[in-house]
Order: sequence, then C-alpha cells, then structure tokens
Amino acid sequence: MRLGVRILRIYIYIYILNKYIKLTLLLLYMFNSKEYWNERYNQGGNSGSGSYNNLSIFKADVINSFIKNNNIQSIIDYGVGDGNQLKLIHTENKVYTGIDVSPTIISKCKEIFKDDSNKCFMNIDNLDSSVKGELVLSCDVTYHLIEDDVFHEYMKNLFDMSTRYVIIYSNDNDINHAVHVKFRKFTNYIEQQFPIWKLIQHIPNKYPQEKLGYNNDTTSSCDFYIYEKCYS
Repeated sequence: MRLGVRILRIYIYIYILNKYIKLTLLLLYMFNSKEYWNERYNQGGNSGSGSYNNLSIFKADVINSFIKNNNIQSIIDYGVGDGNQLKLIHTENKVYTGIDVSPTIISKCKEIFKDDSNKCFMNIDNLDSSVKGELVLSCDVTYHLIEDDVFHEYMKNLFDMSTRYVIIYSNDNDINHAVHVKFRKFTNYIEQQFPIWKLIQHIPNKYPQEKLGYNNDTTSSCDFYIYEKCYS
C-alpha cells in the first residue's frame, strides 16, 4: 500500500514538473520585452533596485568620474528608465539624450526634467542615424533583452550611436535567470561583431552578489565594461 502511494506521489510530481516546464517555455516563447517594460511602468513600477540606493550611487560615481576625466560633452543613455539614476549623473552643460522603449517612461522623464533644456528624451521607435554622442551608456539593460533579434538590434544601435566610448553595466555570462532576465556573454559578441571597439577597462562591482538573485536591493552581479572606438 505504501509503495503504491509513493508511486502515485512520484507520478503527480512528474506531472506537475512537466506542466511547469511547458508553462516556462511558453512564457519564454511569448515574452515581449518592450510590452513587459511598458506595462510595468504603466502599473507604477520602477526601473529596479539597480537604479536606487547604494547601487545607484556606485554607478553614478563610476560614470561621473569617466565623464569628467574624458571631458565628455555629449551623452546618450540607451535605456534611461524611470530617471532615478539620471538624477545622480552630472550632465550639467552637457548634451544629454535619454532613450527608452516605453512611451510611458519617456513622458515621465520629460516631466521630471522639464526645466533642464540640455536634456531630451525619445522613444526608441523615433531613433534614427542622426542621434550621436561621445559616450553611450547601457546600464542594466542588455540582460532584459530576452529576444535575440531585439538584443542584436540594440547592440548595433548602441555602438552606431557612439563616436568615442560605450559603457555597459551588466552581467557578462550566459545564464537564463528568469522570464525577464537573460544574461549574455556580450564581451565575446562585441569582439566578433564590432572589432573596431576595444575593451579598455573592466570595473568590478563595489557590491558584488555572492549568490545570483539574492540581496538584489543592495548587491548586483553586474560590472562595468568600458569600450573605446579604435580604428587601428
């Protein structure tokens, strides 16, 4: 009798596991990163813990130092998000362009920074070849681009828009972490697809995450990767 109960439990467990796997695969297949972020912002969500608290301060310190040391005059923020991180970036007397996939968040940023004439914001659908900057930022973005075609297009735009430098803040490993989080080994991808761009600096996170997905509010698995355009 006990053996029969155990076998039944095993069958139930296998059935539930099979359903879970099928549902996960279905969600991955149907996932639309653009719709996900717009809906998240429509419902009052923010850009995530990486744009707040100690993590946002660490990111701002690195970016601000780079802007100052390299006399950067024009900045493109490719994935500006809710604008909280931007509040800490020193863009005074700089030409700043914030780009995002969400019309909702672009409207919000325009309202937040309406008194700053040096800043402009645009939806990714309005992006064209005339948008250029000395420095293009990509912070906590690449791993939210679940679809391969979206990732490829983003990376092309990222490097096409820059005239000098690209800074990426992300996790450089191939890991399917969640439905809306897909880490990629982007350094290899860049080396193959954009050979004139060279990785000139890797800055480890000041608050490294010991176990992926734990303590997301105060730690991160992302580091800084700084690229420079080199013609020879």
